[in-house]
Amino acid sequence: MPTLRLTQDDAADELLGRDPLALLIGMLLDQQFPMERAFAGPRLLADRLGVGTLDATAIATADPEHLARVFQGPPAVHRYPGSMAARTQDLCRLLVERYDGRAERLWADAPDGATLLRRVGELPGFGAQKSKIFLALLGKQYGVTPAGWREAAGEYGEEGSRRSVADITDPGSLAEVRAHKQAVKQAAKEARAARG
Repeated sequence: MPTLRLTQDDAADELLGRDPLALLIGMLLDQQFPMERAFAGPRLLADRLGVGTLDATAIATADPEHLARVFQGPPAVHRYPGSMAARTQDLCRLLVERYDGRAERLWADAPDGATLLRRVGELPGFGAQKSKIFLALLGKQYGVTPAGWREAAGEYGEEGSRRSVADITDPGSLAEVRAHKQAVKQAAKEARAARG
């Protein structure tokens, strides 16, 4: 079981390290929301559902209105609790349909990084960038290293980079990733202003 330090909260990180579905849901929630809170969301969800490990089948078949209320809190699991509850349910439904409800089956038999990247990209809520980041997270911290995974993850797979959640291992690396993201946002803002 990998030791993750994505949220800097022991209980939330412990769940991410032992529950592949929690890690996948955390990545899904990492959108328009602080990174640590997104990855702490699965722990909050598990606590509210009264389970130690998240179950894709239970989430997939849950009453959508009940699941939305679970996401609403307080505190909310996400900034957009209703839409993210629906997206989480869609993700779990796909896992049930294709992978017997087992998140780890998404990568367990992936012959190479390109195949794994394609599989991740087919998940609801996973665009090209998020898929590469998740592939890098699996490779760098979860021990999932099919041939060519770094190449498939692109710049996020680079050794020693500080670009994404895949690179967070402690408070110092969290600060470095934050600084990188702020620099990227600032550069984009300046480029827009220059275009006019």
